[in-house]
Amino acid sequence: MLKIFGSILGVSAGFVLGKEGPMVHTGACIANLLGQGGSRKYHLTCNWLKYFKNDRDRRDLITCGAAAGVAAAFRAPVGGVLFALEEAASWWQSALLWRTFFTTAVVAVVLRALIEVCRSGKCGLFGQGGLIMFDLSSNVPTYGTQDVIAIVVLGIIGGVFGGLFNFLLDRILRIYSIINERGAPLKILLTITISVITSACSYGLPWLASCTPCPVGSMEECPTIGRSGNFKSFQCPPGHYNGLASLFFNTNDDAIRNLFSRGTANEFHMSSLFIFFIAIYCLGLVTYGIAVPSGLFIPVILAGATYGRIVGTLLGPISDLDPGLFALLGAASFLGGTMRMTVSVCVILLELTNELHMLPLVMLVLLISKTIADCFNKGVYDQIVVMKGLPFMEAHAEPYMRHLVAGDVVSGPLISFSGVERVGNIVQALKITGHNGFPVVDEPPLTESPELVGLVLRSHLLVLLKGRTFMKDKAKTSGSFVLRRFGAFDFAKPGSGKGLKIEDLDFTDEEMEMYVDLHPITNTSPYTVVETMSLAKAAVLFRALGLRHLLVVPKTPGRPPIVGILTRHDLMPEHIHGLFPDLRKSH
Repeated sequence: MLKIFGSILGVSAGFVLGKEGPMVHTGACIANLLGQGGSRKYHLTCNWLKYFKNDRDRRDLITCGAAAGVAAAFRAPVGGVLFALEEAASWWQSALLWRTFFTTAVVAVVLRALIEVCRSGKCGLFGQGGLIMFDLSSNVPTYGTQDVIAIVVLGIIGGVFGGLFNFLLDRILRIYSIINERGAPLKILLTITISVITSACSYGLPWLASCTPCPVGSMEECPTIGRSGNFKSFQCPPGHYNGLASLFFNTNDDAIRNLFSRGTANEFHMSSLFIFFIAIYCLGLVTYGIAVPSGLFIPVILAGATYGRIVGTLLGPISDLDPGLFALLGAASFLGGTMRMTVSVCVILLELTNELHMLPLVMLVLLISKTIADCFNKGVYDQIVVMKGLPFMEAHAEPYMRHLVAGDVVSGPLISFSGVERVGNIVQALKITGHNGFPVVDEPPLTESPELVGLVLRSHLLVLLKGRTFMKDKAKTSGSFVLRRFGAFDFAKPGSGKGLKIEDLDFTDEEMEMYVDLHPITNTSPYTVVETMSLAKAAVLFRALGLRHLLVVPKTPGRPPIVGILTRHDLMPEHIHGLFPDLRKSH
């Protein structure tokens, strides 16, 4: 809820930020709420939601929520599906495709209904434009070889600007993280400072622009009266308008619409476009990361459209394309250079503008800008994930992993439990470690030799301990009495931060000496690899199956039945390079 209102107030305050990031996050949060069975605090629980309290359904719901956020922000249902495929989901399956498609289709239908209700104007600017926010399809553009050369230049510029943007943003976010860690007062002070800078630029910079006579025969009223329009009168005599004010004093959507407009080659002075580009580029950098929900799509589109229009104006003698179309291609190039997404960005832009005839050029400029920017750094979202220290795995294995095997990187010491384990041992292990999975090994006299039974999760152990289904002697039981104590959903995955903690449980000395049967709650078919398996193959298997734990077993008999457990952190470059420093030097 705070994210929703924060985004509304941030956009209304005139910050150079996008609303798609908060909407994607909001959609994912709502989906996660459903995936954890609702909210007891706000009385939003439903019995049928408990069927989704598992890892697979929760991941699918969050992916659908992210797709719905993109579809709602840009009114681009297909773009939302492709965004989820390209950026949100690490493991894609055919069932997830139609689920995200159904979700975004519902979003499109609801948006269409709301737009029809608001078309009369009683909802402000929401009802304008229909499902296509920036319709450019009035004329069919034609382009030749010289235009393609100009587009290649535009793609190269977008890649360079995108790489520079990501580099500067990474440095600024690291500074902001230091400031934000100092507490709420400094967070608020930083936000106020950026707000003052934004207001000063929005009001002060238009004074630097000269007034321009209104175009003869314009279909739009000039100067514009109202909240939106191409011709804002700012300290100008009657019959004149200020081009820079027309960009600054509009909403971000209207500013993009002005830059994309066709047949307006002489509407903005070159000096106004340069000032606006520098201002938006810098304000977009310093605004992202403050204590206001914000996204990057809109600032990037604004900056890209501005320098695209500049390039289109400069290359006017050698290109027949309208500067408004160059603005569209500039936005695509900057998006490709910063986000490093291709298919989803391409479709989102087409759904935003309805300019299907520009599809080949949009594809070309996206590929060029992404290729150029990849020479400098990673995409902006990948950089943020690395900066936050999140263990994100790439889709492909790193080259150095081919020289290692799974047994080389498992972390120790390994803590395992017997099939029938003493309560005190379990409590001690849960207190001294943060592991979320433990191997279960049956040992003599339960079996002739040590035998790997499977994997038991920390959350399941806590539920079992809370139920106090203890035994006085270490005799193997069928476990049926354990299962009779619990319902079908007692072991379902709890919501984030809502699960039991070992500190919440208290046991007497007598209970600590008792035993508990782990067989009923043990996953007896965990994914395993032999210790000599290539680490590259193990990493691909780990990511493709969406695993949390991968058991490493010995290749030769006569040894303990398990060597270790591979987790996401064990496959991170930082961990591997810490174990093998020479790999960093050779790669």
